[in-house]
Amino acid sequence: MKVLVVGSGGREHALNWKIAQSNLVEKVFVAPGNAGTALEEKCDNVDINANDFEGLITFAKKEKIDLTVVGPEDPLAKGIVDEFEKNGLKIFGPKKEAAMIEASKAFAKEIMFSAGIPTAEYKEFSEFDAAKKYIEEKGAPIVVKADGLAAGKGVTVAKTVEEAISALKEIFIDKVFGKSGEKVVIEEFLEGEEASYLAFTDGKHVLPLVSSQDHKPVYDNDEGPNTGGMGAYSPAPVVTDEIFSFTTENIAKPLINELNRRGIVYKGIIYAGLMITQDGPKVLEFNCRFGDPETQPVLYKMKSDIVPIILSAIDGNLSDVNVEWYEDATICVVLASGGYPKSYKKGYEITGIEDAEKLENIKVFHAGTKLENSKILTNGGRVLGVTCRAKDLKTAIDNVYKAVEKINFKDMHYRKDIGAKALRRLS
Repeated sequence: MKVLVVGSGGREHALNWKIAQSNLVEKVFVAPGNAGTALEEKCDNVDINANDFEGLITFAKKEKIDLTVVGPEDPLAKGIVDEFEKNGLKIFGPKKEAAMIEASKAFAKEIMFSAGIPTAEYKEFSEFDAAKKYIEEKGAPIVVKADGLAAGKGVTVAKTVEEAISALKEIFIDKVFGKSGEKVVIEEFLEGEEASYLAFTDGKHVLPLVSSQDHKPVYDNDEGPNTGGMGAYSPAPVVTDEIFSFTTENIAKPLINELNRRGIVYKGIIYAGLMITQDGPKVLEFNCRFGDPETQPVLYKMKSDIVPIILSAIDGNLSDVNVEWYEDATICVVLASGGYPKSYKKGYEITGIEDAEKLENIKVFHAGTKLENSKILTNGGRVLGVTCRAKDLKTAIDNVYKAVEKINFKDMHYRKDIGAKALRRLS
């Protein structure tokens, strides 16, 4: 088989690496990819943007691509799956209508309430003054979300009313998220610990992956602004067996059923961002694709060949599939450019990746990198995801940070407490 992976981040490098291991696959192309995907065996980068559907379809036909796997949410929300299928091409991911569960937070909330899925109380607004008045009435803490896609940065968990109003101003007046901020969703603040739930679905059946936990804020102890994710580990001890099966039965399946009721067949990955509260898990958000950076530790923990699972999801045969996992714990620490998620500089040389990968069970997934004159340079906010598998989480944490110490680039920033919450819970 020839496979095309669409995207250029750490999630796409992890997908490309995992797909390339399949005996069914002879070649993987990544569009546009990064320095890491360019260096993988069996893999080539293709200089086509993830949103250039015409270019991607032309390439897929010319190269006789057997399967396309879409990483990021943006092309999914814009209808890449619809366009590929119209051209008779096999592709993994939800169609445009189904991807609305991520592309519109208001739509997602409406679905959750219709399906009886546990989530926070909310109200939506399309005008600054009414939203401001509501925040002043409700008080803080409170959560302010831009309705549309914002690369993981459109959510403010405001500790004060002033902070919430400032977030509103950014969305409605400064228009920092453009069209994505034409509407806002304001939610009650949920207390608890966050976790990520990922599952394959063929539109009828749900096949869960292992639990994981992302770390959104940029600084240690969950301080600072939200990012696309500064690190993740799997499994997440906060997700007990009971919570895991509750999430499958009372969140993932009702989501699929409610969409089906509306004539929307959802095939691909369901991602539920959960808050584990005293009253059980509640959904913070749905995403229509693999999480980033959760994909890195989750796929590093997966023993099974991923390709037959993807094909079964497309063909509607997921009920026959089992996934095998390593018993070990996995962890990913994101190395970011100084200044991220605000402004940062690109083009700094990265050293030490090879030394890091010489350590046991370490894999460095590239995100914002590029190859130039045989050198690997920084080319984004999140630059690398240093990922480790070990017999237990404590060992994985120790080993991953030993690997992190080997890597260097100017103004490199990373959190030093990835996995600390889990250790506290385990002890």
